[in-house]
Amino acid sequence: MAFASFDDRRASAPMAEINMVPLIDVMLVLLIIFIVTAPLLTHAVKLELPRVSSQPNPHKPEKIDFAIDAAGQRFWNGEPLTRAAAAERFTAAGKATVQPEIHLRADQSVAYRAVAETLADATRAGLTRIGFVSEPEKP
Repeated sequence: MAFASFDDRRASAPMAEINMVPLIDVMLVLLIIFIVTAPLLTHAVKLELPRVSSQPNPHKPEKIDFAIDAAGQRFWNGEPLTRAAAAERFTAAGKATVQPEIHLRADQSVAYRAVAETLADATRAGLTRIGFVSEPEKP
């Protein structure tokens, strides 16, 4: 590793080669560190779990079709009812262990107030699975 020379002609010229030995040393040290630490990262506890056979119990939630027609009349699975009766049914459905899915169908000419009241009643009862049903546009 000669950094200086006795030759006056080359003394002021910049050094043109890169010393790769320190870079290789650092790379080898890092490689050894990674080789040593890699097995530590894959540490797992070996367990032998018991084997049992059982059938999964898929419990599908109840589906409620709630509709509001153009006049603002509310329907629970096709049965007409008032807003107060719908709120009572929402409260009863909210207390169930598995909350039902509510499919809300509203006529396009119904006042937004009726839809907002229905959503407020369902939310107040603790129901969170509410979906809006629509028909696709015809091309």
